[in-house]
Amino acid sequence: MVSSPHEAMHRIFQEYPGLFSRVSEVLGVDIPPPTSAVALPTDLTEARPVERRVDTLLRIETEHEGSFLLAIEAQGKKDPRKTAGWPYYVSYLHNRYALPVLLLVVCQDHATAEWAARPVSIGVRRWQTLTLSPLVAGPHNMPVITDVAEARKDLALATLAAITHADNPDVGAILKTLSAALRDAPETIANPIVELTAQGLGNRSAAQQWRNLVAVDLSFYKSFMSEEIRDEGRAKGLAESVLLVLQARGITITDEIRERIGSCDDSRLLLRWLNRAATATTADEVFTDE
Repeated sequence: MVSSPHEAMHRIFQEYPGLFSRVSEVLGVDIPPPTSAVALPTDLTEARPVERRVDTLLRIETEHEGSFLLAIEAQGKKDPRKTAGWPYYVSYLHNRYALPVLLLVVCQDHATAEWAARPVSIGVRRWQTLTLSPLVAGPHNMPVITDVAEARKDLALATLAAITHADNPDVGAILKTLSAALRDAPETIANPIVELTAQGLGNRSAAQQWRNLVAVDLSFYKSFMSEEIRDEGRAKGLAESVLLVLQARGITITDEIRERIGSCDDSRLLLRWLNRAATATTADEVFTDE
């Protein structure tokens, strides 16, 4: 099953095709800046009943050096099937479009990034017929952006950097910087970044930090996901309040009751429980008529 971080790590290039120009600079690769970029079909399946699909595929136009294809793969862990398939992707795309092809792999952990960066060779010991050298973006080379002014200069790069550093011990400072940089951004710019960041953090602990930041720092944005994030923040706060009231009143809270309250994401229901907690004589009375 495809995870939300997987989707965010390549979908961000669909939202911001020019992002690759800045990423290539970070990776130390001299790629001419694009004048335009067009998303192409990602299905690489042939007539044979074998489906092969690249995550994101862009046709990049440059002013002086023509066009090239950028295939982007989001990689969450080591997968030998991918290193077997990537040469096929590149060869197929080169044959189909008759254009140079670059493969960019985006990772969120050092071990996967190191694995993905290894050249893939096809041939025999004395002669390699084909050698594939992917570009890899991950926590080992993406910038740690904790300066608000720097983040504002390139919000797309700051977002990708935050996603690739999802497991960084300083991710809280990284996310705080990104949320601060978004405060003055128009809603049409901020909303996709709010959503992509939440998606990219997946179920990591950093995801809750981002939800809390959105609920407080970006409370004026009104996208579907940002509303959902704020609702989750409100529900979490209400659940903690119910437990605190019961505890302060000396009422016994079993693990089962603690789990029931803590896992509830219905703010209206939690508010009813909070009102009842103020007068209940047992924890069970909080759930009367539910």
